[in-house]
Amino acid sequence: MLYIQESNGAYRKATEADVLGAATALFKRHFCTGNPLTEPAKAAEYLKLQLAQYEHEVFVCVFLNSQHQVLALDELFRGTIDGASVYPREVIKAVLQHNAAAMIVAHNHPSGKAEPSQADRTITDKLKNALALIDVKLLDHFIIGESVYSFAENGLL
Repeated sequence: MLYIQESNGAYRKATEADVLGAATALFKRHFCTGNPLTEPAKAAEYLKLQLAQYEHEVFVCVFLNSQHQVLALDELFRGTIDGASVYPREVIKAVLQHNAAAMIVAHNHPSGKAEPSQADRTITDKLKNALALIDVKLLDHFIIGESVYSFAENGLL
């Protein structure tokens, strides 16, 4: 059992939200602006922690500089329980606003199944091609479910 000390000195049992909040804060230190993102496994863990809580699809982008240091993480699109519309034009606008040289994208599957759909494959290809036109590299696309699926690790990027 974990306990948290309140500001008045009293202790209370930690809730699930307390534990998730502490874990999120710990991972955010790895994702702080200026930190290099060198381990895909850490990115996957952080993104799973960020996206697993949603009961609807959420699409996020991690913007990186040329040294793969984190510039920002933005939630760009929200969807329903089984889909989210992703618009390459809006992704490109965000990339240019952050002056990113590379990026990682991720979205969750509320069903828990992390396998990519045909729509996931199609949008990944569209994003990769659109980003290549402005010399920005798409490093990975993670799908977050009960497990994490990496397009890069599965040879789809």
